[in-house]
Amino acid sequence: MTQISAKLVKELRDLTGVGMMDCKQALEENSGDIEKSVEWLRKKGLSKGAKKAGRIAAEGSVASYIHMGGKIGVLCEVNCESDFVGKSDAFKEFVHEICLQIAASKPEYVRREEVPESRLMKEKGLFEEEVRASGKPAAVVDKIVQGKLDKWFQEICLLEQPWVKEPKQTIESIRLGVVQKTGENVQIRRFVRFELGEGIEKKSENLAEEIAKMAAAVGGGAAN
Repeated sequence: MTQISAKLVKELRDLTGVGMMDCKQALEENSGDIEKSVEWLRKKGLSKGAKKAGRIAAEGSVASYIHMGGKIGVLCEVNCESDFVGKSDAFKEFVHEICLQIAASKPEYVRREEVPESRLMKEKGLFEEEVRASGKPAAVVDKIVQGKLDKWFQEICLLEQPWVKEPKQTIESIRLGVVQKTGENVQIRRFVRFELGEGIEKKSENLAEEIAKMAAAVGGGAAN
């Protein structure tokens, strides 16, 4: 199978507007040929959604979801082109599913392009060290590292995550299905996820340490 670089995948995505995973699959199926990959996506029907990707989507809704009796909360903004579609059952159902996905799978970004370059380089460096330490031949290191990066993106980027209700589908493929169903550009713009107590435990431990130090200092002073 032809090795597909991230740069080539991005080039096809920029050209078609189709999701990264679908672009990668198209390139793998067509030995890295851009033109054939575009045609492959068109035949699959994915390019129908891509044609709408450049249209302005400023309507939609900001939805909320509370899980486990208040243990997890999600706010998510999903956009479409018209208020009519924003009020449709298909759109509302999609938004709800996205909130469920965020609550269950803890993504950090909507898409891989949002991942800070500094973090990407750090992860890539760690993967390279890991692969080289395993004794893999130098000729395959880049390919293995890219595979690890792709898997990492699938974990932290919402659009690339497997759908919790049907892992064979990605959130991006679900989004494209809604685009085709509604006939509008539908985009997940942003989200925030809250988990009760997240980050407090470490702070509490630090506070306990500080109190212990103060108690020891006071005790030592009293003893003197």
